[in-house]
Amino acid sequence: MAGENTFNVEVLTPEGEVFGGEVVQLSTRTVTGEIGILARHVPVLAALKPTLLKVKVSDSETREWAQSHGMLQVFANHAQLLLEEAIEPDRLNRESLEEQKADAEARLADDSTGEAAREVAERDLERVEAFLKIAQA
Repeated sequence: MAGENTFNVEVLTPEGEVFGGEVVQLSTRTVTGEIGILARHVPVLAALKPTLLKVKVSDSETREWAQSHGMLQVFANHAQLLLEEAIEPDRLNRESLEEQKADAEARLADDSTGEAAREVAERDLERVEAFLKIAQA
């Protein structure tokens, strides 16, 4: 499908490649806000926040994942996303997510939690809240 209106995307997690191929558009969320990437986009290096990652493969096909924290690099008509997790929305387990949310909230409420552990709990809560929102859609 390579053409002047497409670019190559790789979505990678510690478990391996989630997606790789030519796409028309990529939509995600950075720490500064939503971003859409099209062919020949200017170079970008950005930290990513949990959100619904959308990859428009063609006019008739869009792929989606619940994306956790990670990094985005765009250079030379190529986008690479390095993510802690990328889960298809229909594979999200609401019950498990609710348990994870309660755990993160409990860690944040514990006055004995150190600063580093508090930061981890805040990231965990941000991730689980975004995933719950995606699971409800």
